[in-house]
Amino acid sequence: MKILFKDARILTMCDDQDIFKGDLVVEDERIIYIDKKPYSESCQKVIDCHGNLLMPGFKNAHAHSAMSFARSISDDLPLQSWLNDCIFPMEAKIEPQDQYILSKVSIAEYLTSGITACFDMYYNPLEMMKACLDIGYKAVLLGTVTKYRESVQEMVDAYHTINSKNNPLVSYCLGFHAEYTALEEILKELSKAAHQLHCPIYTHSSETLNEVEGCKQRHGGLTPTEYMEKLGLFDYGGGIFHGVELSDNDLKIIKNRNLSIVTCPGSNSKLASGIAKIDKYHKLGINLAIGTDGAGSNNGLDFFYEMRLACVLQKLLNNDPSAGQALTILKAATVGGAKAMNLKDCDVLAVGKYADIIMIDLTRPNMQPINNIAKNIVYSGGKDDVKMTMVNGKILYMDGKFYLDEPIEKIYEKAQQITDRLKQFK
Repeated sequence: MKILFKDARILTMCDDQDIFKGDLVVEDERIIYIDKKPYSESCQKVIDCHGNLLMPGFKNAHAHSAMSFARSISDDLPLQSWLNDCIFPMEAKIEPQDQYILSKVSIAEYLTSGITACFDMYYNPLEMMKACLDIGYKAVLLGTVTKYRESVQEMVDAYHTINSKNNPLVSYCLGFHAEYTALEEILKELSKAAHQLHCPIYTHSSETLNEVEGCKQRHGGLTPTEYMEKLGLFDYGGGIFHGVELSDNDLKIIKNRNLSIVTCPGSNSKLASGIAKIDKYHKLGINLAIGTDGAGSNNGLDFFYEMRLACVLQKLLNNDPSAGQALTILKAATVGGAKAMNLKDCDVLAVGKYADIIMIDLTRPNMQPINNIAKNIVYSGGKDDVKMTMVNGKILYMDGKFYLDEPIEKIYEKAQQITDRLKQFK
């Protein structure tokens, strides 16, 4: 099917390309035309954008989609109490099939926020894969081995099972929850697997000062990043989630290994973990991406909230209103996230790229008058401004309506039943 988006403002996110007015055409899964000149050939569907903005979808580079069950049930606790006293006991009662429904709730929320892909770190990845394929959503699934659950061999099996399908919607990477929830023999086995598969590794790391100090005590003064480097975990690249407490040597390793840092300002603020020094990381040339984390630690999965927090927290941290540049953060939310997730074909709007596109409603009062649209998205944009979310050429959300494989009300009903059952074990 060929879809023409006419009379649009277009933000491609390609380097040094300003917003321009023009037409964009999608055929099946990919963009086949993007230009200031009107498209002259016939199309099966024409969408008049009326001057609204088309841009690449946001990439949620750190998510736990199935954790929608934990929304507003585990609030106001420090990280370790939040994990050990609430989240882990409830997670122990989740059945694999529960994750299918719980993940769908988060996917629906991603769509309303203009998020066209997520980097999903959770157990039983085949359930999230099924949810994505049924809906038509895009995700990179990530292993999350710990000393309590999952194994390296299970991750290797999932790697082969999922990636052998060569489906543009779903792929799989190796990962582990964190240094403090893994045994050294597990990490050595994981490092060996990464070398055999030539696969990057991702993990939560340096989220709090206590985590870093605990690692130093366990491993002869090494920070989590130094410890992982010693074990060869990043020899094929990868990235870290949060990265709040990173030393200069940590940053040197991250830079040399071409790792990404995924900042989660909403979650880190709510758990009082700290503020990642992302201005410093950016100046060092480290790739930055943004994540929402899960609904248990961040409640709402709103990328506009994350972008605005990422900006203003840098200004406070550095006591400098010029810190936390909006365009830097917008790039992290799109191109940087795609790079962190190895989604090379949906980072920008260009001919040949997958049609992962969002439309921003510029007629909303918070978008008027128009001065600088790109900065406005970060500083005054909101979820209500998302008029359309398209993934791989398929419109999944438009004008407040979902186009999913089952009614959204049914998804909510099933998710509530699961959550009510899990709450009995809190």
